[in-house]
Amino acid sequence: MPRRRLFLALLLPLPALAQPLGTPATPPVALPPMPPLNLPRGITALPQGIWRVAFPAERDTLEAEQRAALERLGAALQASSIGRILLNSEASGGEDLSSHRRLTLARARAVKAALVAGGLAENRVDIRALGRTPSGRDAVDVLSPTAPR
Repeated sequence: MPRRRLFLALLLPLPALAQPLGTPATPPVALPPMPPLNLPRGITALPQGIWRVAFPAERDTLEAEQRAALERLGAALQASSIGRILLNSEASGGEDLSSHRRLTLARARAVKAALVAGGLAENRVDIRALGRTPSGRDAVDVLSPTAPR
């Protein structure tokens, strides 16, 4: 019996501490805006916090300018955002689906390595190697936490 009374006594203050559903416990932290980035040929800034890194067909390595820009982007994302970064990697054409899947994975890993080299925490980056897609793009899209999924 004493245990039950103790348990009930501990539960009494809980309703007073509870907040109505849908209200945040603390206001979200305002982060500084993303600084403008000088993007080289092959990287395009799309609306809503998405950057597209273009690759030549059948290649999985970044050019030096692309790598440097992605390192700057990684530093900016680490300083200016909270949440997960998603890399959607696509490939065009061809019949061998397995090789396209491996190619898109290698591309996404190259982009992730550049972002991490710039200071982005490695555990914040998720990879989706899509393989060959109907859009027929040879690219990796970097989606910030605010980008629509």
